[in-house]
Amino acid sequence: MPNASSPLPRLLFLYLLATLSIPARAVPFPHGLFGYRQQQQDDIRIFGQWIQVLERHLLEDVAEGDCSEKRFNRCHLRQWQDFLESIRGLPRHEQLDAVNRYANTKQYVLDIDNYGVEDYWATAREFLYNGGDCEDYALTKMFSLRWLGYPAGEIRIVVLQDTNLRIPHAVLAVAEGDDILILDNQAQEMVSHRDIVHYAPVYSINEEHWWIHTPN
Repeated sequence: MPNASSPLPRLLFLYLLATLSIPARAVPFPHGLFGYRQQQQDDIRIFGQWIQVLERHLLEDVAEGDCSEKRFNRCHLRQWQDFLESIRGLPRHEQLDAVNRYANTKQYVLDIDNYGVEDYWATAREFLYNGGDCEDYALTKMFSLRWLGYPAGEIRIVVLQDTNLRIPHAVLAVAEGDDILILDNQAQEMVSHRDIVHYAPVYSINEEHWWIHTPN
């Protein structure tokens, strides 16, 4: 838990806890992601790394320091906070575009090079300093939108197969009316899921549920 004598981590913990518990809107997430059917699953405990990254994002303390240091510290965290506060008053579409572009400026680094393991889901703090791979971009975009007040029910991380490159990939999907916008580290522009034909979703997940996707 954050040190009670250290006010910034404690306030961040309380703020994030409140933000991450905002209920989803009554409007459901649109069906037919990338033209696939979905089947909701309620137990997300099987996704151990997912639970761990949520817990670490809330509970990890952040040391004091300046932004020239290699270790991620409160200075770097404040840079991220300042960016989010700078776009809080923008229209929704501009916020989404800004979050997508901000995360996409970070360096792509494989987990094996960053952490010495094949698969590691980094917190936003780790990614913003170390860079990361596709799911780390998606996670940081998700946390950014949650911090801005987007309900959990509007946002999903999607693990999929890129049928052009024949590799697994991950993106962030955001409900936008009856459409779903895809925030992808491989593209600076947000794109409707209807305009992407080479992504085959395997599963998607948010803080509440996960979904298996199968062809129509």
